[in-house]
Amino acid sequence: MSLEKVEETQNPRSEKPSASSASGGGFWWYVDGLISFLASVKLGVVLLVILVVLSVIGMLIVQQNVSGFDAFYAGMTPAEKAVYGALGFFDIYHSYYYLGLLCLLSLNILLASIQRFPSAYSYVRNPKKVSSFGWLKGRSNTAEITLSASSKEEAIEKVAAAMRAKGLKPVVSEKDERGLLKEGESVVFGETGKWNRLGAYIVHVFLLTLFLGHFVALITGFDADVRFEPGQSTNEIELIEFNLDEQNRYAVKLPFTIDCVDIQQKLIDPKGPIEVFNTLDWLTSIQIKDPKYGTKEAVVSLNNPLQYRGYRFFQAQTVPLGSARSINLLLTPEKGGDPQTVKIPRNGKTTLGDGTEIKFEQFLPDFTFNEKGQPDTKSGDYNNPAAVLQVIPKGGQPERIFAFATDLPDDAPIGAPKAGFKWKLSSFERSPFAHVLSIKYDPYNGSFIAWYIGGWGLILALIYVFFFSHRRYWALIKPNGGKFEVLLAGEANRNQQGFDMSFKKLEEEIRTSSAS
Repeated sequence: MSLEKVEETQNPRSEKPSASSASGGGFWWYVDGLISFLASVKLGVVLLVILVVLSVIGMLIVQQNVSGFDAFYAGMTPAEKAVYGALGFFDIYHSYYYLGLLCLLSLNILLASIQRFPSAYSYVRNPKKVSSFGWLKGRSNTAEITLSASSKEEAIEKVAAAMRAKGLKPVVSEKDERGLLKEGESVVFGETGKWNRLGAYIVHVFLLTLFLGHFVALITGFDADVRFEPGQSTNEIELIEFNLDEQNRYAVKLPFTIDCVDIQQKLIDPKGPIEVFNTLDWLTSIQIKDPKYGTKEAVVSLNNPLQYRGYRFFQAQTVPLGSARSINLLLTPEKGGDPQTVKIPRNGKTTLGDGTEIKFEQFLPDFTFNEKGQPDTKSGDYNNPAAVLQVIPKGGQPERIFAFATDLPDDAPIGAPKAGFKWKLSSFERSPFAHVLSIKYDPYNGSFIAWYIGGWGLILALIYVFFFSHRRYWALIKPNGGKFEVLLAGEANRNQQGFDMSFKKLEEEIRTSSAS
């Protein structure tokens, strides 16, 4: 077969061993066959398809660690529970076969890269600069140009100048040991984007990084929930172990203490409900007291998780019982005088000018008295909001006082003036009773490796692979009487339409130089 009909390839197939070599090679022949099978593209495609199918199943079937699984599981028939449970469909992403397929796909990618990278790298490092007339005629883009020049050197320079104008670095070849060039012929070669040929291996690297990061996070880390109310302090987290519709919870000690300083819910309508559709953000202010690293203050919001010593804190959910982050009280003196307004933060207190101390004890969104005669709430909605206060007059005894948002008649015992004032809850900042933070322990930053290195790297690598291309141009120059004939040829590994335009411009540039 002539060299004119053969292009160097990136993935040459190794010669298949003969039957005699098989019998002589024995064990190693089978090992080589196994490695070739594990590195095959067909196996990779099959594994990828199976993983996609399993992932779709995991999306369609509610997983046991997802909110709402209890109701989903209860609505299934006994046969469905038995079959799905036996197949591991309720926790498919942690099943042995899903993880096994991921490992096998990783091995396939690794072996395929090792097997094919040397030839691909050689393709980049040793480009085909010299080619015969017949081989160049077989390229995707060709053009024949008659070039006016006083010498071959001038003709070469005109072609090289045209390539330089296109951002190429032309290489001139006038001799060829393989005998592809005839007497007097020269080739000017230029290329751009040659490293794009290795784009697939860059994708492989970041894909393996993505897999590795998730595997490390899965093996070395765990997930937990912590419920926080302002003023609460804890050095424990509650781990959750899922077993179908059962959730086993147990406490694990933290190497530091977390104090909840404040919780806040930014609402679209400040007077609306504390529901998701009326929420801009949830914020939990915490203080970490670490005997090893000191004190750290931070705010965990919906789009700003906190990372500390391998622990990542996320907003998970709220306890939707209506509460107040702060209250504004309108105090009207019992004996007459100008009313005054007092603002008190949750769990806070203030002192009036006459020495009266007011403590904010509790907020009840739908005030009522329970069977024991204690203040309680009918619901979590703001139907009848009231603040429970402890008031200590200067030199007097503590007294419990209720401040309501609605106007109460003076003859109502609960609304009668106390401690020298008539009390009213004039306004308040709405907030949930508590926040639940999800804590992911990831000591080796597996999630960071997976998402920020593997994930973003994979996206950028795919952009590089599909939005850029390797473009090669050859100009075979040979004398013809007093002029020179130029066969311009080129090809690209993708984006053929864009390459057609680029090739046309290079052709026009050479023709223009011939006329000058």
